[in-house]
Amino acid sequence: MTENPLEPYIESLRRQLEEQDPVVLVGVIVALAVVVITCVFLKYFLTSKTVRSAVLLVGLCDSGKTLLFIRLLSGKFKRTQTSITDSSAPYKAKNDRSCTWTLIDLPGHDSLRSQYLEKFKSAARAIVFVVDSAIFQKEVRDVAEFLYMLLTDPVVCRIAPTLLVICNKQDVAMAKSAKLIQQQLEKELNTLRVTRSAALSAQDGSVGGSVYLGKKGKDFEFSQLPMKVEFLECSARGSKGKDGDADIESLEKSLAKL
Repeated sequence: MTENPLEPYIESLRRQLEEQDPVVLVGVIVALAVVVITCVFLKYFLTSKTVRSAVLLVGLCDSGKTLLFIRLLSGKFKRTQTSITDSSAPYKAKNDRSCTWTLIDLPGHDSLRSQYLEKFKSAARAIVFVVDSAIFQKEVRDVAEFLYMLLTDPVVCRIAPTLLVICNKQDVAMAKSAKLIQQQLEKELNTLRVTRSAALSAQDGSVGGSVYLGKKGKDFEFSQLPMKVEFLECSARGSKGKDGDADIESLEKSLAKL
């Protein structure tokens, strides 16, 4: 039988260990164990996901974001005005887990959106995008441009927060349905994707760090996005206005599932 070339070294190591003081051996073993445990702990700590606890309310001016913010927190009706800064407060989800999120109302003015989105986007567990269903037909282009900016943002695509598109003001007679709003936004976003891509190609071929919207070679649909998307019909004002409750149960149920 061929002799194992490592056998002399193994035998030498065995003799040296036998000659060592047992106390020293125990110390070496303990030291090795500490090193292994430390490595495991550091790997878990460094690779664990950051807990994102913010729910961002975004949308165009006068879409009803701030009233929705107040209704979610207190249930009360309050007259609001256009926000020029963010507002935040803890929101307790209506579920058995007693989860608490930080609800943040971001300004809707086009000169402030990017600034505040940049500030809070990395902490977003969910984004509540509020649409004025009553005048959606007039604002569809502006709504789509805001959504396009949001959905092609590299950070938003990477962390993939739940996107809740709130079709607000359903108490108004001319309000568009959630299904119709979704269909028209998909068409408008598809058109935007084509024009933006063409504009970039005409310049220098770069994409400015943004992520391609949807799947290449296919018409855009929200189902192609990396995050969960829901379209919900709500009314922050409610059918009875300040004297009644808001119609936001569908939103509260979705927030309870986060």
